[in-house]
Amino acid sequence: MRLSMKPPYNITPKILKLLTLISEKIGEINANLLDKPSPKLRKLNRVKTIHNSLKIEGNTLSEQQITAIIENKRVVGPKKDIIEVLNTIEVYNAIDKFNFRFEKDFLKAHKFLMKGLINKPGHYRNQGVGIVKGDKIEHIAPPYKNVPYLMKELFKYLKDESELSLIKSCVFHYEMEFIHPFIDGNGRMGRLWQTIILRDKYPVFEFIPLETLISKSQKEYYQALALSDSKGKSTYFIEYMLEIINKTLKQTINFGSRKLKQIDRLEYFIELRINEFTRKDYMNIFKSISSATASRDLNKGIELRLIKKSGEKNKTRYVIK
Repeated sequence: MRLSMKPPYNITPKILKLLTLISEKIGEINANLLDKPSPKLRKLNRVKTIHNSLKIEGNTLSEQQITAIIENKRVVGPKKDIIEVLNTIEVYNAIDKFNFRFEKDFLKAHKFLMKGLINKPGHYRNQGVGIVKGDKIEHIAPPYKNVPYLMKELFKYLKDESELSLIKSCVFHYEMEFIHPFIDGNGRMGRLWQTIILRDKYPVFEFIPLETLISKSQKEYYQALALSDSKGKSTYFIEYMLEIINKTLKQTINFGSRKLKQIDRLEYFIELRINEFTRKDYMNIFKSISSATASRDLNKGIELRLIKKSGEKNKTRYVIK
């Protein structure tokens, strides 16, 4: 048996550097309240996540078609591709209900993700499998009889509280791909479960589409898996995934520092769910705007019936309706 209680990997200088950079970026995102995107941005990121995760698996639907499906509009496309999108939407809508530590939740997520696409979704494979690229066998997965034991060991590892969540998420992703526990859906399950592990520690990852950069660097993604396979440890894959996480967080910070329009600021502030506030409280969130701009924003919010005002002058208070 290859897998022990703690899967093998090395901590390299590159991993240490990336862990530091990622921690700094998460701190910046939290400090600037960029971890609470507007409903519009949440929807956009969810569409990007679904589109890019399925694109890696060969799904042909566009972001516009996926948006239309989310909005319950009719879409013309291959039946299999539409089912994949509907299943993935259902899984991500239920993401709060999955506990990354529990194998039964992992199997339940696979059942949702692959229903109507394979026989017995939510069950481990009962036959041998290999990964073929072109005319070359890239990887032969462990015998199917070993899969239940290997996955139980992997979930024991997930319960190790001494392990950093950032490392744990990458190790699980790699080891799960190595075991290849399902007939189909392994890639999307690896990416989904890594997101669930990360968001348990850092809620911001619910809204960050890691799949976008993975989709743009598929060659490097598969190369990192192959290199880790050849060395018998997940070090290369950890380096690759931490690089992806770091770049995605950087994009989030760059997007958050853009110049927001009035309606963007109002949408963002309302999402913070502050019960009662003053103009000064509003300006503390958007530090670059003047008091006159803040007043115009709040008056617009009142006009749109998003905000209710009480009191006058220095006793003015606002409440989200």
